[in-house]
Amino acid sequence: MRILLAAVAAIFAATLAGSFAAAAQPAPSPAVLKDLAPTGKLRAAINYGNNVLAQKGPNGEPRGVSVDLAAALAKRLGVPVEYVPFQAAGKSFEAVANGTVDVGYIAIDPVRAEKADFTAPYAVIEGTYMVPKDSALKDVGDVDRPGVRIGIGLASVYDLYLTRVLKNATLVRAKVGGASAGIPVFVEGKLEAAAGVRQALDAYAKDHPEVRVMTGAFQQIRQAMTTPKGRPAGLAYLKAFVEEMKASGFVADGLKRSGMGEVAVAPPEK
Repeated sequence: MRILLAAVAAIFAATLAGSFAAAAQPAPSPAVLKDLAPTGKLRAAINYGNNVLAQKGPNGEPRGVSVDLAAALAKRLGVPVEYVPFQAAGKSFEAVANGTVDVGYIAIDPVRAEKADFTAPYAVIEGTYMVPKDSALKDVGDVDRPGVRIGIGLASVYDLYLTRVLKNATLVRAKVGGASAGIPVFVEGKLEAAAGVRQALDAYAKDHPEVRVMTGAFQQIRQAMTTPKGRPAGLAYLKAFVEEMKASGFVADGLKRSGMGEVAVAPPEK
């Protein structure tokens, strides 16, 4: 009897799971396909400038959580995926904003939100500073003072953010963007600090004992999916997709497999 009851319970649970999956994974409507795959394929911007999100494999193939999400979305839509590579978030975002790609994986920022639409975040990473080991600057609150020069990646989300909030320090922008683009400017210019994604700064500091990365963060960088303005059906679909991928463990698994250290999955959107 117990075996029979267990079997019935298993069948009932499977039925419920199947029903939930069907509800959570609706077949895309023609409007969704028109918004997300107007050319018959999903064109996904992949930003190699942030190696938390995307990396190149042994044979140069794209991999990482953003690549995983693009592949899963294309499969859901029933269309092929085309990965469109970029070396910096700024260029990746431009492609989304002008509609030459259909989706991107970029940090949320109010300036960017004027030109493209975002889902809720799927991952949260920290923006912080790296300084010379013997620097008098001990935590992130010390950095915004006169005479402090900060190397930073051009048009990165932390460039946009620090441009708005810093009152005294000076930003010295690299000619390119990227999670670690501020490091060469910092080193070559003998600056007081470099701003960037924690993982990129930690990787550099590991091999350079003359510098240290601050334990605090000046910004919680919320990585999300984005799509061009004027695609409401596609945006609604993406929002539900991101929530499902977070809840299912898909995002956590992708971040773990990337091997980029601890990266937080964003909480559910309320």
